[in-house]
Amino acid sequence: MEKHLMTGNEAIARGAYEAGVRVCSAYPGTPSTEIFENLPQYNDSLYCEWAPNEKVAAEVAYGASIAGVRSLCAMKHVGVNVAADPIFTAAYNGVGKGFVVVSADDPSMHSSQNEQDNRHYARAAKIAMVEPADSQECLDFTKAAYEISEKFDIPVMLRTTTRVSHSKSLVTLGERTEHPTEEYVKDIKKNVAAPANAFVNHPKLEKNLKALEEYACTSPLNTVEMNGTKVGVITASIAYHHAKDAFPADTSFLKLGITFPLPMALIRDFASKVEKLYIIEELDGYMENEIKAAGIDCIGKELIGNMYELNPQIIEEKVFGKKPEFKNLTVKAAPRPPALCAGCPHRGFFYAISKQKNVIVSGDIGCYTLGSAQPFNAVDSVVCMGGGFSVGMGISKALEAKGENKKVFGIMGDSTFFHSGMTGAAEIVYNNGNIIPVVLDNSITGMTGHQDNPGSGHNLRGEIATSIKIEKVLEAYGYENIYIVDPLDLVAMEAAIKGAMESEKRAAIITRRPCLLIKRIKHDIQLCVTDEEKCIGCKKCLKVGCPALMIKDGKCKIDANQCVGCTVCAQVCPVNAISRKEK
Repeated sequence: MEKHLMTGNEAIARGAYEAGVRVCSAYPGTPSTEIFENLPQYNDSLYCEWAPNEKVAAEVAYGASIAGVRSLCAMKHVGVNVAADPIFTAAYNGVGKGFVVVSADDPSMHSSQNEQDNRHYARAAKIAMVEPADSQECLDFTKAAYEISEKFDIPVMLRTTTRVSHSKSLVTLGERTEHPTEEYVKDIKKNVAAPANAFVNHPKLEKNLKALEEYACTSPLNTVEMNGTKVGVITASIAYHHAKDAFPADTSFLKLGITFPLPMALIRDFASKVEKLYIIEELDGYMENEIKAAGIDCIGKELIGNMYELNPQIIEEKVFGKKPEFKNLTVKAAPRPPALCAGCPHRGFFYAISKQKNVIVSGDIGCYTLGSAQPFNAVDSVVCMGGGFSVGMGISKALEAKGENKKVFGIMGDSTFFHSGMTGAAEIVYNNGNIIPVVLDNSITGMTGHQDNPGSGHNLRGEIATSIKIEKVLEAYGYENIYIVDPLDLVAMEAAIKGAMESEKRAAIITRRPCLLIKRIKHDIQLCVTDEEKCIGCKKCLKVGCPALMIKDGKCKIDANQCVGCTVCAQVCPVNAISRKEK
């Protein structure tokens, strides 16, 4: 069979293809994004899309399952919070054909606002959960997840972590197996989640979970490696590989692939064969708590802790007292905090809003979160997707209650607006909020790597799509003064902010300029240069936070390898020492 070096995300996409999946829907979010970026190559066999948000993605995929085809949805761990409503209900209703939800968790928060452990979701929602440990298992477990889903009439969570999603290993590819589509049969008791039906469906779910636990005790997804009787380790996912590296060769392992429901009979049998039992898992003591509750003596979080990614060195230190060896470098790396890209259209807005002294800015999740960093310090809060408007609404109401006269700006990007910002925009109008919503429209979903959204004019399959106009939505909601401005024109940007603040009618701002990294757009790149004779070394140019700018020998220098000629620095220079280089 053909072998390829693949990431876990690539392997999941391949597994969905081989499993005969027909409908796939997702919202991009690191570390899950690449699953769906790798699905369009299979367009002849399946349908795939970017949905406006994770809840919609889960509902689309579940609807396809009800209608009789295998389906997939995927999201990062915090996306499951958004999608929880349909997922919980789907557990009670059951599935038509196989329904799999990928949750890509992010221990150590490499690109996330928290490191919640989504294994708890499987227990809370009462859905099956499988956890692959490498790319081959990502493919194999994806295929197995559909068999489990259909056999036990239950949604399946395929839970990965950043390391599983993004690391590469060899994968043996198989062929696609087509599954006959079933004729849709109306079944109100099964598919209509009315209280009376849910009341009847819940006992069926509990019975299926019990049968699934019995199945897990003999499933090939759970494997026992007996190498000795002194020490045993129960583990799963990437923690298995870390534990294998850290523990001695005579350690026995129970590697769990099905982690909800836990196969307690298998666990009890394994525990009885070793003198000392360790539970090695990242983040919370999810397995450990269940195993201890079953009366099985084991050691876990009292040594390992419940924060951040594991690695073999941590296990060796915490379990065996072996201190890791470090070498002191003679040269320390310069700290490089994240910054908006050179030429980023958001820069103009943040520079302009940072000059306002009596405002509060409620931020959101995306590239524009960086508006909270130096030199802007312009963002006061960031909570979650869509929170820019609604958290800002709460701030504005609190200020009113205290009699404080400050204007609140709520900001988010175009993709976030379609994800969960429209309800916040409606909230502001409906409940008369003293807040100006600002949509930073760069025509793409930027931070996760340039995925299309309902406003970008294209879809995941590369087709031309209807572009929903943000201003039309805001106008329909009742915003009368909508300022649409190029944020890199600082005069126009400052005028828009001033106009919105002074407007007696309901006002909103849309900053509109495409991200410079969008490949299908040809940008006018004309570099900026400094006239050193004019430069007075005042450093005002540094206040725009562009990584292409520096001060050297008391003068402004512009890195030609980074500059894209956006001219924001030129606009703030008080002596006109910066200009575009002649072609």
